[in-house]
Amino acid sequence: MKILLPTSIPLDLDVPDRVTIAYYAPSEPVPEEHEDAQALVAWGNPDELLADAAKRLRSLRWVQTLAAGPDAAMNAGFAPDVVITSGRSLHDLPVAEHALALVLAGARRLHTLVRAQLDHRWASEIGGMQPAHDPAVFTTLRGSRVLVWGFGSIARTVAPHLVALGATVTGVARSAREDSGFPVISVDQLEAELPGTDVLLMILPSSASTHRVLNAARLALLPKHAWIVNVGRGSTVDEDALLDALRGQRIGGAAVDVTSVEPLPADSPLWDQPNLIITPHAAGGRPIGAVRLIEENLTSLLNGAPLRNTVSG
Repeated sequence: MKILLPTSIPLDLDVPDRVTIAYYAPSEPVPEEHEDAQALVAWGNPDELLADAAKRLRSLRWVQTLAAGPDAAMNAGFAPDVVITSGRSLHDLPVAEHALALVLAGARRLHTLVRAQLDHRWASEIGGMQPAHDPAVFTTLRGSRVLVWGFGSIARTVAPHLVALGATVTGVARSAREDSGFPVISVDQLEAELPGTDVLLMILPSSASTHRVLNAARLALLPKHAWIVNVGRGSTVDEDALLDALRGQRIGGAAVDVTSVEPLPADSPLWDQPNLIITPHAAGGRPIGAVRLIEENLTSLLNGAPLRNTVSG
């Protein structure tokens, strides 16, 4: 069996003698001599080159994407019998860390402080003596109510840190349950929970069912001081509705690591919103434990066993 590994990340695999490792550059088409590969690891592949691989690599049995969201691999056009596995869990720590940073940046108004620094202005409205808690402004996680929409492994990683800083955390998923000690409500209960939310943290994947699920109607249910933080996928937010809410100051602010079009065009009005923090899809990008996941799934493939993180259309 031949497995293709991308040169975009160091991968030192320990494989059986019957497995041949070949490397390819994700920024270029897979060389012709590797069209017989039966396994492909994808990381940083442009959509058009992933589609090219799907068309030309007719012997493929398995595609391992190191991205947490498998949408690019799922949309590339691989044959129905090709098993696709995601990089779910590989990004839990870095995305959780980034999500926490964005929540705290909103609370401590770092966006305002950076603008003040660039203007050489001492932001006295933020410095000096301040109330310990202002119910009209989100300034602290102490006593705050954080709603995490998309309660998976990333949410389970970040939630304890939010609690440690004084927040009450509730998850939102397709069905209600208790998960890792946290209450999780169903999406049907979401509207009732939004009016009491200080921070809406979104960690949703991109799919037909999540397309623009945060719309104008749901934004209108949030209190005026609430912040929205999105480290999932940009397609899950109606950006026109978000922009309207920000401009009208009907929410406190937002911090987004993802947008519907990436890179965000230079002429997007989102750039100019003073109560919006934008990071360039920087939450992940550091798959931790990739070698172990690939080796485990390769062993399962060779032994005819189920693969970890298998996704389906």
